[in-house]
Formats: sequence, C-alpha cells, structure tokens
Amino acid sequence: MEKKKIIETIDITKVFGMGDISVAALRGINIEINSDEFVAIMGPSGSGKSTLMHILGCLSQPTSGQYILDSEDVSALDKVELAHIRNKKLGFVFQAYNLLARTTALRNVTLPLLYSHDSEKKDGEGEEKGKAMLELVGLADRMNHQPHELSGGQQQRVAIARALINDPVLVIADEPTGNLDSHSGIEIMNLLHKLHGQGTTIVMVTHDPKIAEHTQRTIQLTDGLVDNIIHNGKKAHE
Repeated sequence: MEKKKIIETIDITKVFGMGDISVAALRGINIEINSDEFVAIMGPSGSGKSTLMHILGCLSQPTSGQYILDSEDVSALDKVELAHIRNKKLGFVFQAYNLLARTTALRNVTLPLLYSHDSEKKDGEGEEKGKAMLELVGLADRMNHQPHELSGGQQQRVAIARALINDPVLVIADEPTGNLDSHSGIEIMNLLHKLHGQGTTIVMVTHDPKIAEHTQRTIQLTDGLVDNIIHNGKKAHE
C-alpha cells in the first residue's frame, strides 16, 4: 500500500531582506516525507535548516514555492490560519523544553488542548488523556511535579507528551537532545524510536551526525539547497 505524503515541498525559497541586502536562506527545496517516517534534517550553521524547520512547522511562510502538509497547501495561509494548523496537525519538541514554570507536568501536557478549536474534550477527559501521555513517556509517577523538580531528560519527556496530546500528523523535534547529557540523550532517542514504531511521523533537526543516524534517512542542507540524502538503513515502521 502506498504511503501517504505528510510533507511535500515544491521549489521552496525563503528570502530575508530586500534588494541589495536580501539573503536567500532557502533556494529551492524539494523534499517529500511520508507517514510513519523518521527523518533527520542536518546542515552546518547557515545552511537553512532552521529556516526550513520554521516553514515545515507553519511558523513562517515561504517567499515562493508550495508547502503541502497532510494534503493541504499551507503556503499562503495567514498567521491565524497557520496557528490553527499548528495546533491541529503538529507537535513540537524543542531543545530548551519550553515548559511553563510553577506548573505541573500534567498541566504542561494538557495546555495545547486549551487552544484547540476542534477539541470537545471536557476538562476530565483532557486530564485523562494527559495522564495517558505521561504514562506513555514513562512519567506516570511525576505528574504533579513542576519542571524545577525534574531532570532535563524528564522535562524533555514532558515536552514529548505535550507534543502528542492533540494526535498530530507530524512531530517536529528541534535538537531534542541538545541540552542533555549523553545518557539522557540516548533515553530520549529510544523514546522517539518507540513512538516511531507506534506510527508517529517524526522530523528531527540536528547538527549531530550520531543522532541523525538514528533516523531512516538524513536530508543534508548546504547553502539553502538539499545537498545530499543519506539512507541510514533503519527499517520503516510497518
């Protein structure tokens, strides 16, 4: 059975500034990512990987070209429409966790439900789902802990649970192990493998080749272009 395309970009460009002081961060990006894939985007500083991540995450619009997310062309949507798409279809995991201080792990996980226009979950249902997500990431015993009471690895687990709460079609992980020691980093990668094995589509931005090797393929950017695609030999989720 043919896999569904979650991401398709067609000649995506992104130009900052105007005229003589304009800089082309992306110069015609064409990539496809299917459902159930685990893909890394890599590149040196200035390669355009962060700019591409912002477009894939509906955090900014391309200057030209098309971005089709889950069969919908989102290239020309305005900020309000993009925010709706982000909340409905995407989950984010950031290097710095981005958790609310003085707020329990459970509350942090269920926050996206407050902004979901489609969610008809009552408070109790949302809380039950939040608990299920924390159980999934191995933090059933830390639900009422605040971020300062958790290790870095545990905080990242909370962030991953939050990314999954709205059943996104795609999880975008930006340097998810960047703030962690090697042991915690391995644990987070093992968790991402587990989620991928359960059918989650993941795009991970990283500068670390060893972390990128965990994925099925690595899209390497150089100077705003796709320079190379490396197949890492990991089996696709069946």
